[in-house]
Amino acid sequence: MAELAGRVADSFAARVRALEDDALSPLAVRSYETRGRIRPEQESDVRTPFQRDRDRIVHSKPFRRLKGKTQVFIDPTGDHYRTRMTHTLETTGIARVVARALRLNEDLVEAIGLGHDTGHTPFGHAGEEALAAALADRFGGRFRHNEQSLLIAERLNLTHEVRDGILTHTGRHEPDTLEGKVVRIVDRVAYINHDIDDAIRYGILEEGDLPRAEIEVLGPSGSRRIDTLVHDLIETSAREGEIVQSDEIGGAMLALRSFMFERVYLGPETRLEHERARATVRKIFDTLADRGEPPEQITEFIAGMTDRYALEYAQAL
Repeated sequence: MAELAGRVADSFAARVRALEDDALSPLAVRSYETRGRIRPEQESDVRTPFQRDRDRIVHSKPFRRLKGKTQVFIDPTGDHYRTRMTHTLETTGIARVVARALRLNEDLVEAIGLGHDTGHTPFGHAGEEALAAALADRFGGRFRHNEQSLLIAERLNLTHEVRDGILTHTGRHEPDTLEGKVVRIVDRVAYINHDIDDAIRYGILEEGDLPRAEIEVLGPSGSRRIDTLVHDLIETSAREGEIVQSDEIGGAMLALRSFMFERVYLGPETRLEHERARATVRKIFDTLADRGEPPEQITEFIAGMTDRYALEYAQAL
């Protein structure tokens, strides 16, 4: 058996190269043509560089902590609300569907998808805003969760393509790869639709509150909307040779996103949640800053917290 394993390892990279040349689009990133890691190292004999990146992310502490970080509601009672972990898995699963249909590198898409939110704060975007404001007020600094995710990726010594996709999954800059662009769009597809589901479960929205024009275009249920968005993304991208949505479907998704910001993310029903999040983050930050802790260490500490740990820590203060 050991002899067989040796022969498999010896031919693994060559077989993967041949399979990818035959199966992948000319526009896809090849696994063994990565631009490399920050620190050179011996690669695995039976995993591609992107598979190795995926495994490093999944086995990391920041990834495991995603299960304790919520999307919209702070440490909600109930087993069915989304967390950063479930959002990450949903995003990655949808992105792999798109990548397979477009003959892109699924392993690269998977690694970017699994790592894109590892640097996110507790309490969702309210926590991110609170930490950014505290850094700006006390030290003239800034915080972006994608940049924190990049720091984690650099620590894990991930490949250039995965690091780039993680950094550019949000913000002004577009990813270098089509695989990264898939995750960037699918991230929005996933969180808009599952946040609608959570808002209805929480009682903030009812089905009839959703904007009629956009729902008629995208579909009456979360699964139908995701199906519509995925099919549109695949067909439009295949036609254009770039990762894009059609004007109609993409416009409807952006309009639905604006509705969610107005009614849910920044709406009156979640205002108390956001105030609680901001007060918690600011209390922890100011206490540690007053003790003379360096801003980089404070940022690392708070960004790594789960919702419940942050609440308990602030309460103990």
